[in-house]
Amino acid sequence: MLSFVKVLNYTVKVHTAEEGGFWAEVPALPGCFTQGETIEEIAAMAKEAIECYIASLAKDGIRAPVEKKLKKQRSFFMPVEVRIRQFA
Repeated sequence: MLSFVKVLNYTVKVHTAEEGGFWAEVPALPGCFTQGETIEEIAAMAKEAIECYIASLAKDGIRAPVEKKLKKQRSFFMPVEVRIRQFA
C-alpha cells in the first residue's frame, strides 16, 4: 500500500514582541499563533503550530485550507546588528 505526503506552504507573519522575542500568525489559518525568542525558534514553532492546527482540522474531518496567493513583497525590514570600533 502506498502512502503519499501532501506538501502545503503557508505564509507566516512575524512580529517583534514588546516583551522581547517574537510572535507569529498564519493569516490563512485563523487563530493560528505562536511565539519564540529567536527567528530560528519562531520558524520551528510556526511549523509546529501549523501542523497541530491542520491535525486538529483533520480530526474533525475538515480539509486543510489552501493559502490564497498573496501579493509578492518587493521589500521587507530586517534588523542588522553592527559593531563599530570607537576611537578616542
